[in-house]
Amino acid sequence: MTFKLLEQQLALQQTRQPYVLATVVEILGSSSAKPAAKALIDRSGQVITGWIGGGCAQSMVSQTALKCLQSGEPSVIDIDLTDEIFGAGMPCGGSMRVYVEPFLPKPQLWLMGHGRIVESLCEFAHRLGFAVIVNDPQAGVAEFPTADRVINNDSRYQQLQPQAGDYVVIATHHKGDYDALTQALNSGAGYIAMVASRKRAQLVLKRLRQEGFSDDMLVRVRAPAGLDIGAKLPEEIALSIVSEMILLRRGGQGGSLSASQPAVENGATESG
Repeated sequence: MTFKLLEQQLALQQTRQPYVLATVVEILGSSSAKPAAKALIDRSGQVITGWIGGGCAQSMVSQTALKCLQSGEPSVIDIDLTDEIFGAGMPCGGSMRVYVEPFLPKPQLWLMGHGRIVESLCEFAHRLGFAVIVNDPQAGVAEFPTADRVINNDSRYQQLQPQAGDYVVIATHHKGDYDALTQALNSGAGYIAMVASRKRAQLVLKRLRQEGFSDDMLVRVRAPAGLDIGAKLPEEIALSIVSEMILLRRGGQGGSLSASQPAVENGATESG
């Protein structure tokens, strides 16, 4: 069973599927499951493989698993097996404690282009836990040591195949903007941004509109990319873009933290 469970975990990770590992950490009294019993639960709350007890105990763990997948945080639950009404509905005469741990795939970032902005974006995103794919004919492995994958044999960006929720940043210096944006807009990417001037961005969007893309589709494109932090240097531009990605990922507001709280708290006075 352990080998089958590990094999299934590997398969889920390779296909970037979120899942939960539930482990029985303690048993008091009578229970059908034993300590260290494990089960894998998928994104719909269904047990894929393993065993942590049947009936309502499994239902309670599955409900917690769905909450953990949503929050991204693990949880420990205590299941009462002595009370048929208020517990798990299984009067087995005991109780069990289960550790529920979510496993979420890294958010995936597709970077179209090369140069210092893209290099900095790759480095920042890697440090922030993104899986980074760089796709550009002039991209070299040496310039992107932190990338998970470098594609440099795809001049029309046909290998740009974002999954639902992926991030896409296009910085192709006008050479591949149209091809890359076409691929991205025909995907389920959750974030699509283009590094370009406002004038250039409007020209590309106008062409896409003429090609049949609706305004509802084109509004997905963030151009110019990034937050307005007054960025000038390539590294600063990259920082503004990755900050916008984090804003979207974490549901932030984008305002100054100091603006949401008083400068002086608890009756203290400023000195000096």
